[in-house]
Order: sequence, then structure tokens, then C-alpha cells
Amino acid sequence: MSTLDLYANDPGSADWQVPASGAARFSWEYDEGRDRLLALYQKGKDKQWDGARRIDWDLEVDPYDPLGTPDEAMTVHGTRHWAKMTEKDRGDLRRHYASWQFSQFLHGEQGAMVCAARIIEAVPDLDAKFYSATQAMDEARHAEVYGRFLHEKIGMLYPINDNLRSLLGDTLRDSRWDMPYLGMQVLIEGLALAAFGMIRDTTNKPLPKQILAYVMQDEARHVAFGRMALRDYYRQLTDAELREREEFVIEGCYLMRDRLRGVEVLENFGIPKREAEEMSERSEFLQLFRKLLFSRIVPCVKDIGLWGERLQKAYLDMGVFDLGDSSLDLLMAQDEEIAERLDAERFAKEEAERVAEVTDAIADGATA
Repeated sequence: MSTLDLYANDPGSADWQVPASGAARFSWEYDEGRDRLLALYQKGKDKQWDGARRIDWDLEVDPYDPLGTPDEAMTVHGTRHWAKMTEKDRGDLRRHYASWQFSQFLHGEQGAMVCAARIIEAVPDLDAKFYSATQAMDEARHAEVYGRFLHEKIGMLYPINDNLRSLLGDTLRDSRWDMPYLGMQVLIEGLALAAFGMIRDTTNKPLPKQILAYVMQDEARHVAFGRMALRDYYRQLTDAELREREEFVIEGCYLMRDRLRGVEVLENFGIPKREAEEMSERSEFLQLFRKLLFSRIVPCVKDIGLWGERLQKAYLDMGVFDLGDSSLDLLMAQDEEIAERLDAERFAKEEAERVAEVTDAIADGATA
């Protein structure tokens, strides 16, 4: 079945064309490179994995409760709309919300793949081109596994959210080579990482937990790459150039904050857009979710040297300013450890099951 047949809302055209600008840059220096970036490139090569094999796609998923979402986390919980819903309606709502969330992950990963390709083309240093090539492969794999989860396990997709589309378009249209880093590696991927982590750490469903843990293991490297490259480059910029980047970050953060409401889902259940927006703004769960979602962005922005007065005021307005002192390195290390631990647990269980099968077979043979 065509993906276009699975969309809950009309996605419009089957494709989206963003006019490109900026120069493609070649480097004839093949022997030199930053040791830490080349080490990250080596790690990117070593950590490649096959989404068709590493993930256990035989695990069953209830499309009407794919994430084990508690009632209290639903935006409409406790409202007159929730009271009118049957259990079937509530199952449908869970399915739509999971579809909406993972659809945005999917569209964001395709955007990340295109941005990685843009970085390969535009960045002046060969060591950064090398690493970006491994990232493009990572993002393709992520789009593959999210797409498969939506097609095979949920059976529904949502179009790209308008705010995500806007930020992606702004990122790709800019001719400056550092903007795909800033828009994608710092803002979109930083927000996505926090969203992935929130679901990974709260879901009791093994398949989405696997997918998110393994994707996050890759994304930890991507954010580290963006930090390295931008921190080095932004030390060379003038105050005026830094302010331009800060304005981009401010606008992007407001766009991404407003992306999170899932109003499209509520509209599909007959709730008017204005009421759906107000309901989302009142949701205590959403307010907590929003703050956690900026846990990766704010310390990264501060670390790369964008911390002017207007940017700080914007973060105060969003209620996330205090996140600037969070340890990104600790968060990334935890992402790596969780994925490795999940692998160890899975493979230890499979090995125990194989040993039991062999033992049973031997016992059966002895009594035959």
C-alpha cells in the first residue's frame, strides 16, 4: 500500500522542493584533520547497524496503545471531550497521537538526512565531510525504521507539522554553510533527542523502546559533531554575526516549542482548533514535556558560544533558562549506555533460550 494512502490528513503534494543556495566546497588537503573529529568519524563507521536485523520486528504492537500512554498524559484527559469518549474512541486517540509523534520523527529524520548531505557539500573541511557522510547513512537508517514502524505496526501517518516544515525550510534555504549545523544538529535534533528520550524512558512497550534507544545512540554522536564544528567556527565570528545566529535560534526555538501540541490530532476528533490550542496550553503534562524537550538544546547553544542577552531573555520567557548548566556529556553517555545495556539484555535472553532448547533436545534424545 502506498504511504499516501495511510495519511490521516491530506499531505498535499507527494514531494516538497526547497530551492537550494550556497556554494559546494572541495578541499584538496587530504592528510590533515582535527583528531577529535576524525575519532568521531571512526566511531561513526564502527557503530553502523542494520535496522532490519538489530531490531526485533517480530514483537507485536497494539496499534491502539502502541506506547502504553497513561490516561493522564492525554491532552483531553479530564475534559468534557474525554468524558464523552468510549474506550474505542480513546484507543483511536492513542493511535493518532502515536502516529503523529512518530510521523514527525520520520519527517525530521528525512530532513536530517538532507541536511547531512548539504553539510557534506558545503562545509570547507574534509574531516567534517567525512563525518557527515556517516551521519547521512545514520539518518537514512532512522527514516527507514520509523517508516517501517508506522507502516507495519500503527498503519497510519500524519503530514509534516507546519512549524517543523518552516524551520527545515529556513535551515536549507540559508546559503551560509554553518546553518544546517545550527538548524538541524542543534535545534531539530536536540529537540528530537529529548522527545525520543522521554518516550524511551516511559514506554513499557519493547519495540518502540528498542527503536528509540538505538536511534539515540547514533544521535548522541551527531550532536557531539555539531558542537565541535560550531564551537570552533563561532569563536571566529564578529558580534554582529553571532547575533544573527542567535536570532535564528530564538525564532527556531519558539517554532519548535509550538510544534509540540499535536493540535492536528485533536481537530481530527472534532475539537475546534482554537479550543484544541487552549486545551494544549493548559495541559500540565505538556508543560513538563516542553521543559524536558529543551534539556538538550539550551546547554548546547550555550556551549557553542551563543548566549547573548536577547537569547537569554527568550529562554527565561520559555522557562528553560536554568537548563543552560545541564551536562550534555552526561546525557550523551547515558544514551550510549542504555542502548548497549538493551543489547546485552536482549542477547543474553536469546542465548539462554538457545541453551534451553539444546538442553531439551538432548533430554528428548536420551529418552527416545
